[in-house]
Amino acid sequence: CLYRLRRLQVLQSKDSTRLYIRNCSSQVVRRVDSGVVPFSSTHMAHHHHGDGGDPCGGHGGDSSNGLETGVQYSLYSKIDLDNVECLNEKEEGSGKLVFKPWEQRLDREKYVDSDVDEELLFNIPFTGNVKLKSILIVGGVAGMHPSKVRMFKNRRQMTFRDVRATPEQEFELQPDASGNLEYPVRTVKFSSVHHLSLHFPSNFGSDTTRVYYIGLHGEFTQAQRQGVVLCSYESAANPADHKVQHLQRANFMIQ
Repeated sequence: CLYRLRRLQVLQSKDSTRLYIRNCSSQVVRRVDSGVVPFSSTHMAHHHHGDGGDPCGGHGGDSSNGLETGVQYSLYSKIDLDNVECLNEKEEGSGKLVFKPWEQRLDREKYVDSDVDEELLFNIPFTGNVKLKSILIVGGVAGMHPSKVRMFKNRRQMTFRDVRATPEQEFELQPDASGNLEYPVRTVKFSSVHHLSLHFPSNFGSDTTRVYYIGLHGEFTQAQRQGVVLCSYESAANPADHKVQHLQRANFMIQ
């Protein structure tokens, strides 16, 4: 059957009807607003012969929602790119290249390859607080696409030793060379995120893992400045006292 969908669940709400498309393993991999993307047997047939989508044979997407999706996946601009760290990257600094605008997600000139084995670990700081809603991964072909992602919240400078800890969320990935599979995140666990770590422990059989694009969808809140203000108070300005002014002043730290 077309797409070989395990189940199609329609949820009604006050403002819209959402279609949750599930892949063969019954995992939700793509969320589509019915008001944006028409969903019909004709639409499914049109995408039947996908060349880089999910293993069920289709893309599950449509170019008509590209503009709205691009806006949704604009959190890349809220990433502190100068301090992004990618462990086990083959070329230094290449891990930062996968965070780019939505319309550049299929750019094959910018990518990161793993080095000594198939693992990659991204440490991603934000410039404020993020409520993460979903993630999208565009990976390599011929077995180089990541097969799993493990997500950690607010754990700075993680190393491969640290990934032994239990992640806030993890799930299996499907090969997606076209950027059509969206993985919903548990927003309850990923609210108020100022640092995100993504661990890709494996791929689909290659010695090297390749990632072209990591898209993050969510809400951003500017961080409140909480700098320390130093104020010096002096009860009387007696010049004679200034010989030992460090004894006459009281310094207060105001948080």
